Amino acid sequence: MDRLIPYILLLVAVIGLGITIRVFNRRLKRTNDELVAVEGEEERMFNYLHDLGLAIGEDTTQAGLSKMIVDGVNDVVSARGGALYLLDEAGEKLHPKYLSQDCPALVGVPKKVRKKAELDPRATESFLRLYQAPAEGGLLGEALGASGATRVADLRYHETFREESGDGSGERVEAMLSPLRHGGKDLGVLVVARTGEQPEFSENDFTVFRSAAEQSAFALGNAMIYREAHEKRQFESELRNASEVQRVLLPQGEPIVPGYRVSGTNVPARIISGDYYDHLDLGEGRHGVVIADVSGKGVGAGLLMAMCRSVLRSQAWGKSDPAEVLDGVNRQLFPDIREDMFISLFYGVIDGDGGLIRLARAGHDAALLFRAADGSIEEIKPPGLALGIDDGDVFARVTKVMELQLNSGDLLLFYTDGVKEATDAAGEEFGMERLRRTFLKSATLGAEAAVDAVQRDLAEFSGESRQMDDITLLALEKR
Repeated sequence: MDRLIPYILLLVAVIGLGITIRVFNRRLKRTNDELVAVEGEEERMFNYLHDLGLAIGEDTTQAGLSKMIVDGVNDVVSARGGALYLLDEAGEKLHPKYLSQDCPALVGVPKKVRKKAELDPRATESFLRLYQAPAEGGLLGEALGASGATRVADLRYHETFREESGDGSGERVEAMLSPLRHGGKDLGVLVVARTGEQPEFSENDFTVFRSAAEQSAFALGNAMIYREAHEKRQFESELRNASEVQRVLLPQGEPIVPGYRVSGTNVPARIISGDYYDHLDLGEGRHGVVIADVSGKGVGAGLLMAMCRSVLRSQAWGKSDPAEVLDGVNRQLFPDIREDMFISLFYGVIDGDGGLIRLARAGHDAALLFRAADGSIEEIKPPGLALGIDDGDVFARVTKVMELQLNSGDLLLFYTDGVKEATDAAGEEFGMERLRRTFLKSATLGAEAAVDAVQRDLAEFSGESRQMDDITLLALEKR
């Protein structure tokens, strides 16, 4: 028996070695399988990042990029489904930009919707694709506010779904969630999920998901910047086109008005101007001159200016009373003018070549009149209310006509408030006194010279300071 002990020990050792080898082989096989799985995941990640890079450089729509992100990350980590929720401009709601076909519910579904889904399965899908989740609280709100990617082992036990499955019944849903941020700005939330029949996400899956989410946020942020820049360029192009159209509405050259010289200019502060000037042939030897300033700036002011020009032209033909014309303009425009907007306007009717001019003012700055006989300057400001302030009766009662008799060499200068309110580098305004001095020294040279002199002095005074308001000038000289 003693002789058998060594053989028995040897046999035990051989059996143990065999078992060890089999265990090692199984572990080696498992390690190899895991290595293959990791390599496959890395390859899918590489392909995803490659496609994402191409998408950033192309004119991909937000919807198309969102689909690419969700489907791509789903494929990388072998998830059942996923979703991308983007934050609205107010920062209050997360709206579903893309939900993959098999994505489980990531928000609580109300009882009435679940009840309806018993008859029509599309009810749940419709609800999930339209529902906007709060940016604070709930599964998605918590993910948005988190410092990084998070995992939820089973959504059934999250408070968002307590009403549906407080007892833990139903299918297990595991989720990985990540806030999407770019340039310090919250963009939304990316989610991928696995359901009961799938294995749990591994630590490697979570690491890969976190990296994919960071790259997705980068892609989304850059796509938004690219899209905003493209939209800005397109908008600026449209504004330039609108500006060209608007310039056509201004007089093309100076008019031929027997016995007078007329000169005007308009310098917008922005691409679109809220000022305008015009001269009109009214028939029967009469001519009209007008200058106007719409409150506010930009596109809205420019559109209102164009409306005012058209309405005044339609009202002015054949009429010698400027107050009657402005009354008609006000009544027609009032219903379409916002409460925070109005139009100041000065309108004159030149009656033949004898020097008689009738003036009506709708809340505009006073005109300056140079008298050649004695070299004096006076302010001309007949009473009147701005257009758009009153619906008609008060405007008509307040607005009065002033008649002037101009003699040879006399000169009327109309201007908008952008002239006197122009500022220098120190913030000092050009003001009325400078305007009067410039006008006085240039008025004897005629209408065109007076307009040029005011523009020149304004430019010298303002220097490099930004022009804050439209500048419009209109001069009427009696020959």
